[in-house]
Amino acid sequence: MTTPTTLLDMAGASRIPSAWDAAILVLIDHQREYVDGALPLVGMPAAAAACAELLALARSHGTPVIHVAHHGRPGSPAFDPTGPYAGFIEGLAPQAGELTVTKGLPNSFAGTSLAAELAAIGRKELIVAGFQTHMCVSATVRSALDHGYRSTVVAAACATRDLPDPLGGPTVAAADLHRSTLAALNDRFATVVADAGAWRR
Repeated sequence: MTTPTTLLDMAGASRIPSAWDAAILVLIDHQREYVDGALPLVGMPAAAAACAELLALARSHGTPVIHVAHHGRPGSPAFDPTGPYAGFIEGLAPQAGELTVTKGLPNSFAGTSLAAELAAIGRKELIVAGFQTHMCVSATVRSALDHGYRSTVVAAACATRDLPDPLGGPTVAAADLHRSTLAALNDRFATVVADAGAWRR
């Protein structure tokens, strides 16, 4: 059998993670809803710690940071902007000088200022992490390619949840969904690295 390969590797694209001095860190939906709200994700303590490590690296390198927050309608069962769970996870909140973009759809570019904010910074490389892997991370990274950006996705700093199988099979486990989503992104839309150790090699 032929060994599987990716479209990016077939094209000879670079798999070197985006450099901190050439990139923008985009953290997506690192909000309490996924910790102690209506949508707790599998492996969140470790994933939030991995996000904190990326934030520390970005800040130490002077890398621009954009925080993306999802807001539903007031009174909605998840991401109610008037409730506590739409807030950022402790330790992951923006610092002075870091931008926040608020969205209402999975794709962080849709109906937001993200494209304009990125263009104003002027860098064409993104380091992306956040939640959920299969939803807003995937939608944003796919759209980033359409906007002309090269993305590096950090697997340890993403997480998701179990989902029902629409075809009636067993529940799709979060670990399997996370892995398959990252494999799909790594095929054409991004370079996927395991964790922050990718920049220490």
